Amino acid sequence: MLLCLDVGNSQIFGGVFEDEKLLLRFRHETHRTSTSDQLGIFLKSALRENNIDPKRIKNIGISSVVPSLDYSLGSACIKYFNIDPFWLRAGVKTGLKIKTKNPAEVGADLIATAIAGVVAFPGKDMIIADFGTATTFAAISKDKEFLGVVIQAGIRTSMKALQTSTDQLPSVQIVKPEEILGRDSITSIQAGLYYGQLGAIKELISGITKEVFKKEKPITIGTGGFSQLIENEKVLNVVMPDLVLEGISLALLMNVK
Repeated sequence: MLLCLDVGNSQIFGGVFEDEKLLLRFRHETHRTSTSDQLGIFLKSALRENNIDPKRIKNIGISSVVPSLDYSLGSACIKYFNIDPFWLRAGVKTGLKIKTKNPAEVGADLIATAIAGVVAFPGKDMIIADFGTATTFAAISKDKEFLGVVIQAGIRTSMKALQTSTDQLPSVQIVKPEEILGRDSITSIQAGLYYGQLGAIKELISGITKEVFKKEKPITIGTGGFSQLIENEKVLNVVMPDLVLEGISLALLMNVK
C-alpha cells in the first residue's frame, strides 16, 4: 500500500492506494506548529479508524507547499512507519517538461496534478483548474510541457479577506445562491464569491486557450476541494477531485523501486 499526502496551506489531504486504486481519502487541518508525534499519531489513527493496518503501508509520497512542516512530517514518517518518504520536488522524475522561467518555483501540488492529468488524457492539451486555498489554472501541452500557471485567491480565502478586512461583513457558508443579486448581506456575499469565481473561471480558461493553444480547444479539468461546487456549471469538461493524490502516487512509482 502507498500513503500519499498533499500538504496544503489549509489542509493536509491524504489517500491510500493499493494496486493503483484509491481506497481511502482523509483531510486534516494544517497546523504549522504540529510536531512529528502529533502528525504521526494522527496518520496512524486515520488509517486504523478506516480499518487499514499501518504496517501495510510500504511507501509514502508527499507533495508540500508548507516548508515549515516538512521536517516534522518527514520525521513522523520515519518514526511511526519506519519509512523515509519520497518528496515530490524539483529534480525528481515526473515525465513532464517544465517550461516556466524558474521550474523550481512551480508548486509540488501543481506538478502532481499535471502528472495525473497527462496520464488520464494522453496526447491532449489541457488546463487544470485547482480549487483550494488558491485557485490555480495550469496549462499543459499535448507534448507533456508544463507551460505556466495563473494564480488567484481561492473562494474561501476571498471570504476570509472580506471578513477580516471589514467591520460589518460576516463569514458565510460557501454555496451557490439562487440569484446573482443578493437581497441581504449573506446572499450578497455568497453571490459575489460564487459568481465571481465562476466568471473568473470562464475568462481565464478563454484567455489561456486563445493565448497558448490557439485553434485547438484544450480539455479542462477541475480538481481540489471546491471543484465539485461548480461541477454542474459546465465550464469544465471533467471534475477529478483526487487528481493531486493520483499524481503523487504516479510520481512515487516512477522514482521509488
